[in-house]
Amino acid sequence: MKNVVDSSGWLEYFADGENADFFAAAIEDAGNLVVPVISLYEVFKRVYQQRGSGEALQSVAVMEQGQVVPLDETLALSAAKLSVELKLPMADSIILATARFQNATLWTQDADFNGLDGVQYTEKA
Repeated sequence: MKNVVDSSGWLEYFADGENADFFAAAIEDAGNLVVPVISLYEVFKRVYQQRGSGEALQSVAVMEQGQVVPLDETLALSAAKLSVELKLPMADSIILATARFQNATLWTQDADFNGLDGVQYTEKA
């Protein structure tokens, strides 16, 4: 089974937060890991702000062990529809559209995804 971990999950994992173990199995199974390119942006930006370029690049290197999926026209239009239908922010809709296109489970602690099909959600600690 393929897995997508949303940006909040990656950040929780890298920070070894209280929910890190919830995301660990999906992240550490690199052969089944799908990484939306927007997640690279979000995680790099946050880690760069908080810990600098070196740690941000190390985080991206871990993420790139999975299959990085670029944003193309089909995915962008699907994400736009999801954004309207589910009232999701842009990045969240791209992450969900990527998971659905890849027939992957989305792992998250982002309440925007709570209750959606194909989502494994845990409340943010």
